Amino acid sequence: MGKTLYVLSSGELKRKENTIIIEGLEGRKFIPVETTDEMLIFGEVDLNKRFLEFCTANKVMLHFFNHYGYYQGTFYPREHMNSGAVILAQAKHCLDDCRRLLIAKKFVTGAIENMKKALQYYSRRGNIELDSIIEKLTVFSNYAKEQIGISELMGIEGNARDCYYTAFDLITGGGSFSMKKRSRRPPQNRINALISFLNSMCYVTTLAQIYKTHIDPRIGFLHETNFRRFSLNLDIAEIFKPIIVDRLIFSLLNKKEIQAKHFGAQSGGGIFLSEKGRPIVLKAWEERLNSTIEHPRLKRNVSYRSLIRMEAYKIEKHILHDEEYQPFAMRW
Repeated sequence: MGKTLYVLSSGELKRKENTIIIEGLEGRKFIPVETTDEMLIFGEVDLNKRFLEFCTANKVMLHFFNHYGYYQGTFYPREHMNSGAVILAQAKHCLDDCRRLLIAKKFVTGAIENMKKALQYYSRRGNIELDSIIEKLTVFSNYAKEQIGISELMGIEGNARDCYYTAFDLITGGGSFSMKKRSRRPPQNRINALISFLNSMCYVTTLAQIYKTHIDPRIGFLHETNFRRFSLNLDIAEIFKPIIVDRLIFSLLNKKEIQAKHFGAQSGGGIFLSEKGRPIVLKAWEERLNSTIEHPRLKRNVSYRSLIRMEAYKIEKHILHDEEYQPFAMRW
């Protein structure tokens, strides 16, 4: 597995023979293309068609973010893993209401079970106020299994997540990172800014991992497949947000690695990570993705990034009728 490159400064991206060059005020940086899987570009960069052709030839994805850290889009090299049989099977499952609902329920119940695991970690350490929220999440999980339509299932997922977010202040202590309520586009306080930024990172990471399988990220099961560019990465990311994104947020705040001074208000309204705060969060995010856990079935250590790709492979097996999909559930 190659590396993920984060481009935070402005400058020029270009090719020199078989090397990526990043040239800016800080000088030139040479990056071997064969060890690069994707580039996340936050700075203002110039590039040309020759560089994009170079990325396509080497299967390097480019993800672009705007000044506020919002995901804008991806340069998606010509598909190299596509399979007509898999795409056809995926489309059949999406168009069949029963088959689609079966997979969508797995995403929602898997996400709720991992929300519970995130809270149980702190409950076992004496935060017993979380127990009532964990019980409510169990009720929502049971409701999700009973739903007969996607819109109703999405409603249950939304209510479960609202309930889950009430636990954040109990874990972080609130203060300058008090949640109050979830707000998006723009986030109205620091904790919402942190959630929105890291959720975007989770969606992009999941997209990059799906791209390395035969399934198509444009065909989702929980999130509607419509004119949106991608939806399957949103589905799969639901399972991993509690155990990757939210646990990272709790760790960053409880260790005071990210503080109020790392955020600022923008002229268009809303609170966002500052240019000094963004590298701190991205460094922690990359470390989190590369950290490993012992996989219960494989009996070996697997990184969180690999777990996401394995989830995509499980979807592929399910739609090909090889093995029924079971969402990843954290054990602790």
